[in-house]
Amino acid sequence: MSTATVTVPLTTQDADVLVAAAHQAAEASRVTVSVTVLDAGGHLLAFRRDDRAVLISGETSTRKAYTALQLDAPTADLVDAVQPGGLFHTLPTALDRPLLFIAGGVPIRRDGRLIGAIGVGGGAPEQDHRFATAAIEALG
Repeated sequence: MSTATVTVPLTTQDADVLVAAAHQAAEASRVTVSVTVLDAGGHLLAFRRDDRAVLISGETSTRKAYTALQLDAPTADLVDAVQPGGLFHTLPTALDRPLLFIAGGVPIRRDGRLIGAIGVGGGAPEQDHRFATAAIEALG
């Protein structure tokens, strides 16, 4: 008999935890951000933009999450790949839905499987990445 583990997908409750944790990390650094959480299919599970966050942060957080999900890698790790001569140099403009290779998008895994992604926008790229990873750590 097989004892295969069933991976629980990312839930709306998980998404709420991720959003709250990312915003808490950003507030601790006095940064206003937008946070996007996508499920494994790329569908929006949660989004929140701080009142004072720049408007474009909503778009960047969503594109960062989508990029991290599609490539199953933190966007911080992909920045060099889109530079001239890089492996993914033409990828940012090759698809209908634009990818964004700026730090702040991180895939979310459970039991070793990709179950979604989080994107944070509004701070410096390194800050956004730190807020996203703090959120994933809070999810446990």
